[in-house]
Amino acid sequence: MTPRTPAPRSRRERPAKPALTYEGIVATAVRLMESEGLQRVTMRRLAQELDTGPASLYVYVASTAELHAAILEELLGAVDLSPAAADGEGEGDTGTGDTGTGDWRERLARLLGSYTHVLFAHPSLAHSALIARPSGPNYLALVEAVLSLLHEGGVPDAQAAWGVDVLLQVATANAAEHSARDRTAGAEAEHHALVAALRDASPDTHPRIAALGGDLTSGAPGQRLAWSFRMVINGTMTTPRTAP
Repeated sequence: MTPRTPAPRSRRERPAKPALTYEGIVATAVRLMESEGLQRVTMRRLAQELDTGPASLYVYVASTAELHAAILEELLGAVDLSPAAADGEGEGDTGTGDTGTGDWRERLARLLGSYTHVLFAHPSLAHSALIARPSGPNYLALVEAVLSLLHEGGVPDAQAAWGVDVLLQVATANAAEHSARDRTAGAEAEHHALVAALRDASPDTHPRIAALGGDLTSGAPGQRLAWSFRMVINGTMTTPRTAP
């Protein structure tokens, strides 16, 4: 006996698809990034995941670049902004911004470190963050926290206005560099080759390299990252803006 072919199911009998929302699109994009990597988060792939057409997504997100910025904005919610809160150590500040264990510089370095580690946790996003331009509440909260600490330290407003961009760029570039190294085959061998080349440089042809030797590549990554933050923070405080 020939089995009966199932009758076509009416569209009216199918469960309705959830309505598209900006929040739902971004949440799905974050899940895709975590499972498949950022390079797979395209409008076409996202539409497939949401069982819709790419054209429907463009109503909410204008481009893949804007989508990646939205993913970054979502993840910035994990940045620890607590170092920006007054901790009581600032009482009795001498006006130099140095408050001992509550030094605003160290608190700012911890805040920037938290931002960097959020990118470390999502390596595929770190490189994209160099050009992504989020503008949501999480990004604004991060910028406000950095500016608040610069203000607490007595950094002139003009220098703070430009310095916040440089500070976040240093943190982002550091995360992008390390994430790229982690994904590159042979990165460890390349690093060893660089260390050897610097260590063995001839004092006749490269006297300064020979003088510094192994110190050029010394220090744990965390130590160098914290130092780079302190260096740029101090530079922001002491470098005036000049007229063009």
